[in-house]
Amino acid sequence: MFVVLSFAAALGAAAYIARSAVPTGEIPVRLAWWAHAVAATAMALEIGLRALKVSLAGAALGVPFGLWTALRMSLGGDFGAAITPSRTGAEPARFLVLAEAGLRPAGILLVLFAELFLESVSLAIIAVVLLATFGLDGRAPASIAGLIGSYAVAVIGVGIGGWFLARRSASGPPPAWARALGLHAGRWRAVQRALRSLRDGIDGLRHARLGLMAGSLAASVGHIAVRLVILPVIVAGLGAGDVELDRLLTWPLVLLHGGAAAPAPAGGGLIEIAFGAALKSTIPGPIFGAALLWWRTYTFYLYVPLGALAAGATVLRAVRGRSREAPSATEAALRAARPAT
Repeated sequence: MFVVLSFAAALGAAAYIARSAVPTGEIPVRLAWWAHAVAATAMALEIGLRALKVSLAGAALGVPFGLWTALRMSLGGDFGAAITPSRTGAEPARFLVLAEAGLRPAGILLVLFAELFLESVSLAIIAVVLLATFGLDGRAPASIAGLIGSYAVAVIGVGIGGWFLARRSASGPPPAWARALGLHAGRWRAVQRALRSLRDGIDGLRHARLGLMAGSLAASVGHIAVRLVILPVIVAGLGAGDVELDRLLTWPLVLLHGGAAAPAPAGGGLIEIAFGAALKSTIPGPIFGAALLWWRTYTFYLYVPLGALAAGATVLRAVRGRSREAPSATEAALRAARPAT
């Protein structure tokens, strides 16, 4: 019920914002066929690049799995993120897909860590490209790109700091500073487990095959860049003339990756409100509602049923105790060693 109400709030916020942009008359929602084609192609390419990114990362880390498994993992994560507060269900859903495909937990955690690390590096690269393209003259888009880049660098810095901490404090009793923060033995053990996972993840990245990891990073940058193209295409397909392209590229970057802070599934209308506040002066009023509707469709709403199909099939196969994926070498050896009955 909470998920349904949150989606209803998101749709209600979109309708309210669209109506406020055009207080009288009908709200046009018709989008040119070529814009639909380009947006759908960009969406399919974005999903494919994300799957390629994860598959290449797994191969680079010595945890190989097929592209089809990577595709199901990405879509299942989208579904898990869409129906949970602050997108907290994304990683458990991805873990479920990979575990059901036969991967061991240590390898799965390594792949998930690599994906998050590559995403942060990709955001920093995209921010640098936006700053180089649109300049450093103090305009809002440049400031936004700088903010995204700073966030990505901060995330990477926190990870590196955690790795150094894990080298010294991944075992043993809580140090004095931890006890001063109220981390008793039980809580400190949970922190140590997280530190050990972080240490193992970074150590795994250090021993990754550089060529495959570079390909995974390129696919990661590509999937973010492709997703940013969707809003300018939609605005052009609605017949808008000269608009500020920099704002149409930088604000979706913030909304897509900053939406995780929204506590409700689907954002509960917060993303629609932020879209209205950021771009109402950029996108012409008569087409503003249609731009918001189609942008959310091609960057969020279509991912939900696709993810539901991927996650639903995974759960059914897990219940039945079999997978469409080929068994791992370990599983094959165990099956061969079983006595015939």
